[in-house]
Amino acid sequence: MRWFRRRRPEDELPDPRTAWPEQAVPDDPVAAAERFWRRWPEMLPEISAALGDREPQRVEGELAAAVAELHPDLHVSLERGQRAIYALVVSGQEDPALRPFTDAWKAAAPPEDAIWEYHDSVPPVPDPTGVTVNLGTRSVALADVRVAAQVDEAEGVVDVAVHHPLLGELDPAARSAMTFLPLDATLGERLAAERLRRVETAEAEPAGAITLLELRDLVRGLDEERPETVGGAD
Repeated sequence: MRWFRRRRPEDELPDPRTAWPEQAVPDDPVAAAERFWRRWPEMLPEISAALGDREPQRVEGELAAAVAELHPDLHVSLERGQRAIYALVVSGQEDPALRPFTDAWKAAAPPEDAIWEYHDSVPPVPDPTGVTVNLGTRSVALADVRVAAQVDEAEGVVDVAVHHPLLGELDPAARSAMTFLPLDATLGERLAAERLRRVETAEAEPAGAITLLELRDLVRGLDEERPETVGGAD
């Protein structure tokens, strides 16, 4: 997955003597969402051309700027769709303070069609075991991930320990990424946030560990049994 993020001060290397201006947060999420969707048709021809040329970086700046006007802390990505060819994903990474903005954005989205679908959180990958993640010079296959899962039925949540044979060879940042990325790819950002409580890294494969697809079945089954959202999220 390729994430487009708003440009940060350190990306632009401003004069250190000049304070970086804070980007204003809109007062009205609904109005901000409607402004984004009015702008979307204007951006779409260039975005479509860049995707057709397999050069999504050409539209990274304009798309990130448009989403930053919705809220400066939101993240945006262009993905392969599940029901359509492409997916536009705008995520608040399950921050409750950003939920009004992603909710308004999704509510104002145009109808999905054969080309575009829209998500207000990172959706699961249809088959995470077919995904390979490139971390520097290493290629890490998610098919080799194993997870120890302990269910707290009273709370409706799961504690997990994530193992991959290469985890011990990765630097701390890459190890952290390879702990959380397989979970988001398997469950989707929202379900992972709602149903996973403690997440740990296991350099040795735990006894009784399961595959990512088995974890998906376990957590989705738990979610069906307890449809209410954990943790008081909307």
